[in-house]
Amino acid sequence: MPLREVEFPSDPKDLEHAKEQFLIFYSSRVNGQLWCPDCVAVDRTIQDTFGPEDGPHAVVVYVGQKPEWKTPSNIFRGEPWQVTSVPTVIKVEDSKVAGRLDSEINTLLADFIRR
Repeated sequence: MPLREVEFPSDPKDLEHAKEQFLIFYSSRVNGQLWCPDCVAVDRTIQDTFGPEDGPHAVVVYVGQKPEWKTPSNIFRGEPWQVTSVPTVIKVEDSKVAGRLDSEINTLLADFIRR
């Protein structure tokens, strides 16, 4: 299934009932480009893993522009997702966080999605 995208701002609680099993938290785009270099560095792996029709179901959630993301009150830093860095991949089961990957995504993503 192709990746679905959710623009910022969105209600974090709406994602609890998303049909996708994985939430991918990314920086928002500036002139079509992700502002976060770490997000840029993993984007090919994310696209290759979740983009194909037979890939795991995932939604990309944009956390805002850099000033919005850097504020402690960013809506995704709180409940229920508690995202502390981008990119972050969260596995969801029964509307709850079942796993979180926020470092070494290029290396660990394949094993993470199989767990």
